[in-house]
Amino acid sequence: MFDSNKKKYFLSSNQILRLIDSQEGCIATDRITVDGCKVRFMYKEEPHQNGWPDSGWRFMAGDEDQDYMDNPNNHTVFQVNTICNYDPKIIPLLDSPSGSAYIRGTDGKFELDEEWKDPED
Repeated sequence: MFDSNKKKYFLSSNQILRLIDSQEGCIATDRITVDGCKVRFMYKEEPHQNGWPDSGWRFMAGDEDQDYMDNPNNHTVFQVNTICNYDPKIIPLLDSPSGSAYIRGTDGKFELDEEWKDPED
């Protein structure tokens, strides 16, 4: 079994500030949390009943290929607040409904990704 505690995260735990009032979780790739990339793609699916309070949010750097995504060692469950510390520009989008997806444009601003299809559909 893989131990995520052995990963060297880009931000240390003492750098994580309370930026939002939520205890909900999300899934983020190591491209963000280990490599320090900004969120360039994010989507919200219906929250799962996984034994942790799932927000439904999934965060990626946007350059992960299918092989990378298929490896469970490349992503971890975090509180959404933790990912907000990695990239605070996601905060205004967090109240979006399930089924929403955003992509960061070359100007650094998030745009609604209207072509995205939920993989669960």
